[in-house]
Amino acid sequence: MRHRFERLWQKLSPSSAPTELPPELTERPLPVIWLLGKTGAGKSTLVRALTGLPEVVVGNGFAPCTRASMQFDFPQDLPLMRFLDTRGLGEAGYDPAEDLALCKKASHVIVVVARLDDPVQGEVADVLATLRRRQGKLRALVVHTGADLLGDAQERFRARSRTQALFDKAAGAPLKQVELSLPAVDPIPAEAVQPLTALLDEMMPEVALALAREEYRAGEPARWATNRAEVLWYAGAAGTADVAPVVGAVAVPGVQAAMLRALAARYGVEWTRARFYEFAAALGTGAALRFGASYGLRQLAKLIPVFGQTVGAAAAGTLSFAATYALGRAAAAYLHSVSEGQAVTPQTIRTLYKGALAQGRHDPS
Repeated sequence: MRHRFERLWQKLSPSSAPTELPPELTERPLPVIWLLGKTGAGKSTLVRALTGLPEVVVGNGFAPCTRASMQFDFPQDLPLMRFLDTRGLGEAGYDPAEDLALCKKASHVIVVVARLDDPVQGEVADVLATLRRRQGKLRALVVHTGADLLGDAQERFRARSRTQALFDKAAGAPLKQVELSLPAVDPIPAEAVQPLTALLDEMMPEVALALAREEYRAGEPARWATNRAEVLWYAGAAGTADVAPVVGAVAVPGVQAAMLRALAARYGVEWTRARFYEFAAALGTGAALRFGASYGLRQLAKLIPVFGQTVGAAAAGTLSFAATYALGRAAAAYLHSVSEGQAVTPQTIRTLYKGALAQGRHDPS
């Protein structure tokens, strides 16, 4: 354990130069939630519901990015994802080529939004069919909005089935679907979009984690809530770095050191050797040894031809994302205790680390 933490301490110690992350990590493509739907389908309302930001409306927050679409990065100071709102649907001659190019380098999921009381969805289906021809298999789901507009359950079922069948045919495969009733209040309660966030968790767990809305009233959890987005940003950089063979072994500790340094500044605490190893001891040898062993195996797996460039690389990126997020969560709790003059409780640190690691790995346990 000490060897692994010693390497991290060498990058973190006050005598070392601050880590400069390479542009490919700081400017990495953001995962995209691509919204397709007619005007009035509820796309802006859906973004407000997912982010909890009442000010998110088209024209306020969204910025033009192609001739027919607009984008909104969330959070805006350290973006973790991008919402792409296709505004050209219904306009003659709309071609999704520019929007597809915008998403090409990033992971993305297409969210088709359709109102249950609007049976005319042919133009949306046409775009889906075009995307299928150009992109192949689609990562897409359908959100049927306006469940409260049709009071009769059978009427809702018929409307949903008719529209869903149209989209499934256009996509060439059955698409996952949810039915939502979005209340006219701001902020919209997180429970209103829980079925959608559950689907996103299956398809893009890193995005679902960034969208998680939790209630923090006071104390350490409230302070963590203000720093969570920054930790997720660094976790994303670590996951990106660890996809390439060998590079992750060098870059990931640098990303983690940069994150720990940034957190220390936020909590007004300086990392000293004594504090760093107190934190390392609080994490416990079991967690560190398990992570250290799996880390070495992941780097080795990435060198295996074909397997390493697909499954091995993906697993390495996922685990480095999760480990960096967990490290940041535990460090935030430790730094809070130090800044408040409170005793550090190793069991609390370990519990938070384990829980965050499970969240980052998309592990329900």
